[in-house]
Amino acid sequence: MSEIFVNERDVVIPGQTLARGMDILPGYGTYRDGEEIVSKVTGLVKIKERLVSVIPLSGKYMPRPGDGIIGIIEDVQPTFWNVNINSPYVGVLLLGEAVKEYVDVTKTDISKYYDIGEIIYARVLQISRSGIVTLSMNDPKAKKLRGGKLVRITPYKVPRVIGKEGSMIEMIKEKTRCQIIVGQNGVIWIKGGNEALATKAILLIEKESHISGLTEKVAKLLEGDEK
Repeated sequence: MSEIFVNERDVVIPGQTLARGMDILPGYGTYRDGEEIVSKVTGLVKIKERLVSVIPLSGKYMPRPGDGIIGIIEDVQPTFWNVNINSPYVGVLLLGEAVKEYVDVTKTDISKYYDIGEIIYARVLQISRSGIVTLSMNDPKAKKLRGGKLVRITPYKVPRVIGKEGSMIEMIKEKTRCQIIVGQNGVIWIKGGNEALATKAILLIEKESHISGLTEKVAKLLEGDEK
């Protein structure tokens, strides 16, 4: 008989059996061992119908095509930029994915478009076998981020910061009057309003993402600091 041995949001460890039965499917962070589904990582259980997954509690950002990320320009080459994307992988922004107009690289220093130390919000286009992550600015949301501050959290906590249908991050924006952009790579840009309070709320979510009643706790923090 098929059976799931854990509950939604349980904390599990590597090697722990989560379920048994061939009609239960292994999701992210798990693998099948015979009829059993076993956790690969330490993390939080996520159950969707017959799919059992584990969201890691820590770890580096592993890019996927389509991800929206926040990166920092680290180096400028004649036809591309190297970008720090908070990952073991190397981010590369090619000239053709950054600038729509024709650029004669024999006469143009491309640092006029993006220079070392500047912050961008970009899309992950593709990942090569050698670990090169190609980025693109050809997206309506992609842009250079000026001013503000960066907060880094564990990438796997990003869904909790965003909340269901964006509810958590919208609450933080409303209460702090900050502009906030969340990168899937765990880098968050905050500008204007009460940046310190927004940062405090985000770090609270990262620290206590596995605890029930988190939304109420964050709301209380935001309301308390408003008074």
